[in-house]
Amino acid sequence: MGYRTLLAILDTPKTTQQVTDFTVAIANQFQAHVIGAHAEAVAMVPLVAPMEIPDPATVQALQDMAHQETESVEKTFREISQREGLSHEWRSFVTSSGFNSAALIDSARSSDLVIAAQGDSGMLSDTRSELESFLFESGRPVLLIPNILEQPKLIRRVLVAWNGSREAARATFDALPFLKAADTVEIFTVDASDTAQQSGSMAGAEIAASLARHGINVTVTASEKSGVAPAMAIENRLSDSSIDLLVMGAYGNKRWWEMLFGGVTRTLLDSMTALTLMSR
Repeated sequence: MGYRTLLAILDTPKTTQQVTDFTVAIANQFQAHVIGAHAEAVAMVPLVAPMEIPDPATVQALQDMAHQETESVEKTFREISQREGLSHEWRSFVTSSGFNSAALIDSARSSDLVIAAQGDSGMLSDTRSELESFLFESGRPVLLIPNILEQPKLIRRVLVAWNGSREAARATFDALPFLKAADTVEIFTVDASDTAQQSGSMAGAEIAASLARHGINVTVTASEKSGVAPAMAIENRLSDSSIDLLVMGAYGNKRWWEMLFGGVTRTLLDSMTALTLMSR
């Protein structure tokens, strides 16, 4: 089992090199086909007061800039892919909806794994809002690359943030190819509560047993109730254990056009230190 079709979200020239390099490394590991995708934004129409007449020259200038960015992104992606002998294709879409264009979401739904840059942090970041909504809509696992990581490296140590939820289960099994290839996988629970099925102290034991049947070297660790926020506990564990990949569910609800992620998810998105695979 492995990832056979990768969709690389190439948002801007600034992040194209980083995302393509990481995608190449994963494609080589799993002998995967890579789709490079870029959404070219349709220029918003500026109005000239007091008549509110569209300014054609400004509109054209903005559109030309957007197209030049598309050409720059495509050139970088093609050059790297050809140099590495990668099975690849390029797709660009002219859209006013960014990541959430129907064509881009259709491409994601036909892929095993979506790869994207972390993006700008902050509640009001347009890029972050689009990325979160894309994760909500695509139905596919998304591997996010932290801004601080410039070069890919082998994924040897994996941390699974486990709370027994549907989202966590989905993310864990979506990450199975990475887990099977890793040296160690740690199931990490934070302040697990007692349930009718199991005690808090045993949380994560059953999923660990399931992964072990796949031949995965897995351990279970629990963070006891200490007053530390779950996001902080996960961040501390990532640092203490030199984790290469964090696997976790994405939590939140779609309200109107925006995606409001749960507090733990959003905090970790803003302060990523390791590759993060998220599913919903």
